[in-house]
Amino acid sequence: MQEIMNAMDIAFPNLGIYLKNVPSGFKLGDFDIYLYGIVIWVGVLAGILMAERAAKVCGMDPDEIWDFAIWAVVFSVIGARMYYVIFEWDSYKNDLWSILNIRNGGLAIYGAVIGAFITCFVFCKIKKRNPFQLADCGVQGLILGQIIGRWGNFFNREVFGEYTDNLFAMRIPIEAVAHPSDITANIQSHIPAGANYIQVHPTFLYEGLLNLVIFIFMAWYHKRKKFNGEICLIYLGGYGIIRFFVEGIRTDQLKFAGTNIAVSQILGISLFMVSMIIEVLVRVNIKKKGKAKTE
Repeated sequence: MQEIMNAMDIAFPNLGIYLKNVPSGFKLGDFDIYLYGIVIWVGVLAGILMAERAAKVCGMDPDEIWDFAIWAVVFSVIGARMYYVIFEWDSYKNDLWSILNIRNGGLAIYGAVIGAFITCFVFCKIKKRNPFQLADCGVQGLILGQIIGRWGNFFNREVFGEYTDNLFAMRIPIEAVAHPSDITANIQSHIPAGANYIQVHPTFLYEGLLNLVIFIFMAWYHKRKKFNGEICLIYLGGYGIIRFFVEGIRTDQLKFAGTNIAVSQILGISLFMVSMIIEVLVRVNIKKKGKAKTE
């Protein structure tokens, strides 16, 4: 493939794919519309529709999903922004108004997940509903939204990993990278002489494909679950372990202040372990109760 790429091109050389003039957005009059935002909102809508379908499967009123979704979307965005700002505080402490400007990016999925779960429990407390039943439906929509939403990172030329020459290696022109600070010394050292691109792990793609596997399993298993909250545990554990490994090769990690420890790796592996422990404990308890009834 060519050593000089046009500013808006993206390539996957080892797959033989060269995409020309991939836009990051377009203008509507004097207003800039970013494809990142469009993809995110398509993911949100698809997620709500998926949660509505899951609600029908388990006998819930689908209208409650829409009532919940209105609040969940609002507080998920707030949570996503707060999570990012907390761990990137040095970038905002001298300009607090910039915290409100999410058009420049700065949303963290784990913050959105936390916001959604808090909303779920408050909503169910008010409505006197089972929060674990609602969560089982909601997480199926949540992970579908994540799968779709990750393609916003593709259009934004962001959320990539270190240099690689594996099958899925992706090339992006240096001038198109959304956050130049994400280009590490290791990536720079692998830029061929005379070339104007970087070649990296497309971590957004890895996460999206692995999430798709979890999503398919969750949708299949929903009718077969042993207890309310089990689908939620599958999501938290499955996404947790996926994020732990994918985060390890990303170059834009959020880290605990003063350390080299990636926040999402610690949270991901913790959620995986806690989810597995709860799954085992609940199943053992169900089994004991089943034996007690037969005695």
